[in-house]
Amino acid sequence: MDLRYWLTRAADFAASWAEQFGPVQPHASHHVSDDQFGVAFEQFAKRLEHNYPFFHPRYAGQMVKPPHPAAIVGYLTAMQFNPNNHAQEGGPATTEMERECVRALAEMVGFGPHIGHLTTSGTMANLEALYVARQLHPGKGIAFSSECHYTHERMCHVLGIQGHRLAVDALGRVDLDAVDHILHTGRVGTIVATTGTTGLGVVDQVHEIVALARKYGARVHVDAAYGGFYSILGRAAMGIDPRPWRAIASCDSVAVDPHKHGLQPYGCGAVLFADPRAGKHLSHDSPYTYFTDSQLHLGEISLECSRAGAAAAALWLTLQLLPLTPSGFGQILAANRRAAIAWASLLEASDELVLYQEPELDIVTYFPSGTHMSTVDARSDALLRAGMAAEDDPVYLSLLRTDASAFRRRHPLVTQDTDSARVVRSVLMKPETEAYVGTLHARVEELAARV
Repeated sequence: MDLRYWLTRAADFAASWAEQFGPVQPHASHHVSDDQFGVAFEQFAKRLEHNYPFFHPRYAGQMVKPPHPAAIVGYLTAMQFNPNNHAQEGGPATTEMERECVRALAEMVGFGPHIGHLTTSGTMANLEALYVARQLHPGKGIAFSSECHYTHERMCHVLGIQGHRLAVDALGRVDLDAVDHILHTGRVGTIVATTGTTGLGVVDQVHEIVALARKYGARVHVDAAYGGFYSILGRAAMGIDPRPWRAIASCDSVAVDPHKHGLQPYGCGAVLFADPRAGKHLSHDSPYTYFTDSQLHLGEISLECSRAGAAAAALWLTLQLLPLTPSGFGQILAANRRAAIAWASLLEASDELVLYQEPELDIVTYFPSGTHMSTVDARSDALLRAGMAAEDDPVYLSLLRTDASAFRRRHPLVTQDTDSARVVRSVLMKPETEAYVGTLHARVEELAARV
């Protein structure tokens, strides 16, 4: 699609819609001449040149990529109205769009009856889920794996509840014996399962965690902020173990981030509760909102107040073109997964690079060969910097700090002479990487030989 054409259509539509209410003279305090704006925009554009090419496959670092053109057009069109989806009167059109998007996300993870809404981030989605967990099990803590996102430990501090870090197995999944032990103590009301971790992309055994939690009367929250969209492939048994993904339907709450695999601009997260009654723990009133509709307003089931209705518009428009099905978004995810598997195969045959762990989703971890962990750490750092510094043919990577015991479990022949070692981490979130992975590997291998 031609983004320039549709952005012009977006501006024309907003102007045409506004004309029905009659002319209005902009206030002089808002006036800025084209010449004034031109100067400011030149400075602005110059500042934005200091950026990384997130759109290009040569960027194989963090979980960042540009939004889909449909999301850009949807967001910028709605942004001209500037709806606030806290209440129906703040954004009547985008409120309905948000409800439809939440319904689609709930179907994606297998929820039937549900309640939920979009959030500004996965952090806020997880905070709301843990807040409800605290209200349902007062006095009890939250347990999560030591490989989960750091937001859970932080949010436990915010909520004033005890957070329990659990050991992981040899693959980085939460250790089921540790889950059983902490639940047996009676000190924990909710277990957090991650699908997948932001370090390695590892998927916890949700199906087994659910069985343990129900045995002790505990809840299960799934942090699917990173990997949630892989439910499309997982529930259909398309190349990944379906058991954890199908088990999400039996969990109590889920956090998903459309601004990751969902091709949305930041920030667009979502929180879903399988039991619609969970909304009562977030309910509140306001003396000047919630008057225009008898339905539950989204702000009445949210810790956040003002939220951009444009985020709902962007996601809604995207889902009209790319539905949450194997033939829609599933094609994108499958390409990402194939790219990760292909690169892992190339790494296993390399003399310069070593695969740290087999990828489960689309995160590939590896390191320049070395006999000692300190050497691995130093060479990984040097590789990252060499890739970014190569102006003629740059490659953008990221690093993952691993503790010595985790590293040695995977690579016992590397001598431990330090407490931790950084390895290289590449998130292959762009389907374009599938066709580029051979070039990407050759370039990284070349740089590794130099450092």
